[in-house]
Amino acid sequence: MTSTQRIAFLKGHGTENDFVIVPDPDGRIDLPSTAVARLCDRRAGVGGDGLLHVVRSAAHPEARAMADDAEWFMDYRNGDGTIAEMCGNGLRVFARYLLYAGLVEAGDVAIATRAGVLRVHLAKTGDVTVSMGRAVLPEDGVVVEVGGRSWPARNVNMGNPHAVAFVEDLAHAGELREQPEFGPAAVYPDGVNIEFVVDRGPRHVAMRVHERGSGETRSCGTGACAVAVATARRDGLDPAATGTPVTYVVDVLGGSLTITELPDGTVEMTGPAVIVAEGTFAPEWLAGAFAG
Repeated sequence: MTSTQRIAFLKGHGTENDFVIVPDPDGRIDLPSTAVARLCDRRAGVGGDGLLHVVRSAAHPEARAMADDAEWFMDYRNGDGTIAEMCGNGLRVFARYLLYAGLVEAGDVAIATRAGVLRVHLAKTGDVTVSMGRAVLPEDGVVVEVGGRSWPARNVNMGNPHAVAFVEDLAHAGELREQPEFGPAAVYPDGVNIEFVVDRGPRHVAMRVHERGSGETRSCGTGACAVAVATARRDGLDPAATGTPVTYVVDVLGGSLTITELPDGTVEMTGPAVIVAEGTFAPEWLAGAFAG
């Protein structure tokens, strides 16, 4: 990284889960974890819960095998710079950016992720619907603990790991500045996203989330999907058994998401995705960020 190199960025959010977007179609920008953490820093950088590195699948070693099915790869990073398998809100914002930049047309778009190729339906304006794949529900017994209280949690994998705990009051989650305790640790060797859930009404719940590598965020798309699936099973609903889709509204701190589980097991998420701003990193600051 030189002091004269200029790199463009954008800022976007989905239900206030916000991201730094770095367009890099040819995969020429190396993004070490320390640089990502600096870019996502809310006081010394642009600020974001995570970073969306926009690369053509053919130009990224982790995505070349998916290039025939999806032109674009979402190289997602958590706010602390660590690599993540998937981010549902990030996927909607990623797709909105592709349309905003004229790289795709409105309609159905395939996007490669570390969780596989996922389908997105893009309208020219308004909400974005993402096909999030199928939930996996391992039968491991999991417990989550905060401030001396503990709850059984449902283990749900949406391409990334989640522990969903139903509580009486969202305040029981505490401040969520630190990762809540969970166990057994062997169930989640790479860490876990933890959701705390309360009922709001029929097919309507609210959640707070501690995202692995980011802390508490205003929203988590894969987390909302995990919550909807876990709530459906708690309520005795399984679309694969009944042949009828099940839809839940999931309130997050930054808004609401609509989650539908289809009879074939596919989970669809619908919600907003907004591009807020675009600009260029100051070269001298950027050189310092990449210097570590």
